[in-house]
Amino acid sequence: MIKIGIKNFSFIILLSMASVHLSANETEVPTDKIQQFVDVYKKIKDQYVDEIDDEQLFNYAIEGMVTNLDPYSDYLSQDDFSELKIGTTGKFGGIGIEITMEDGFVKIISPIDDTPAKRIGLKAGDLVIEVQDISLKDKSLNDAVKLMRGEPGTKVKVKILRNKESKPLDFEITREIIVSKGIKTDIFNDNIGYLRLSSFQSNSTTNVRNAIYDLRKNTKNNLSALILDLRNNPGGVLGSAVGISDLFLKSGKIVYTKGRTNNSDLEYKANSEDILEGLPLYVLINEGSASASEIVAGALQDNKRAKIFGEKSFGKASVQSIQEMFDGSALKLTTARYYTPNDRNIHGNGIEPDVKIEFEELEKPNQSLPDPYNKDNQIIAVIDAHKSKLTQVK
Repeated sequence: MIKIGIKNFSFIILLSMASVHLSANETEVPTDKIQQFVDVYKKIKDQYVDEIDDEQLFNYAIEGMVTNLDPYSDYLSQDDFSELKIGTTGKFGGIGIEITMEDGFVKIISPIDDTPAKRIGLKAGDLVIEVQDISLKDKSLNDAVKLMRGEPGTKVKVKILRNKESKPLDFEITREIIVSKGIKTDIFNDNIGYLRLSSFQSNSTTNVRNAIYDLRKNTKNNLSALILDLRNNPGGVLGSAVGISDLFLKSGKIVYTKGRTNNSDLEYKANSEDILEGLPLYVLINEGSASASEIVAGALQDNKRAKIFGEKSFGKASVQSIQEMFDGSALKLTTARYYTPNDRNIHGNGIEPDVKIEFEELEKPNQSLPDPYNKDNQIIAVIDAHKSKLTQVK
């Protein structure tokens, strides 16, 4: 092993390829492994049945190195990085799912509210095994995204493996412009507030605060409880998860992160007043609740501020940072993990609800609730629990 200053480090030995810039001041480079890489590279260039250009070969090598770290780290070529930036603007046609990789297949974290995927019946936990009759086995996440995206109005065929189904399910979905609507509110039984948050965006804390003010106003300041619905919410902006947790906590730890670099060790604490002034708070989660959703559920559960209902959450508690490379490509790398206030590492484990209720769409609707909530057994269970609590208090 030899030490090389990173600022001056370049792969001169890799047949005049561009220099590599790393983030640390100094690192150890295993020269024997680099030589092994060069030997393999030369043999492929000289002997592989088809000619392959340098850029493609190096992209394969980098992708293999990064994607084998974990399901969330990825190497983004210039085209892939451009696709990612297009995706964040919402100016693309898609079907509306948040996805990850599992066992070589694309797994749906959650369908996005009011999108083709949600309307046609795709579910959290579904495995996407084919798109347009092309197998996704061992394809990258970016490859899968490219196959599912397309012009709005065009159709895409998707084959799904679903738990408890004996054979794959086929769907033909019409692509749309995907825009997350963020927040939906309602009032049940005259004074129980309902707030559905479908993703954590940069303005979500302000939007949630204003929505709660409106709920209190619309109940003539007679709000008796709030149901915060985080089901099928795949996460989003960390700052919004912290801010929304802080809305309901007067004090205490919200979340902390730990990694190998100095700037990855962070701790967030509550420092504001409880917007509900102690009113009962119920949080709904399921296997589509991930990342930022789990931060909120974990913070409120560990601080004993809310009762969690539903099903175990997804279990994604890692932080990815995107670092643009000198050539316009990018590295999406897991750099830290989240931990709940009680030091729980929920990565791969998820948040266990205080009250476990498997979702079931009821055949006979509850006459006291509006459609579509009147067939949602989990919402009905929360309302029943709240009514029971009020009866006990009396």
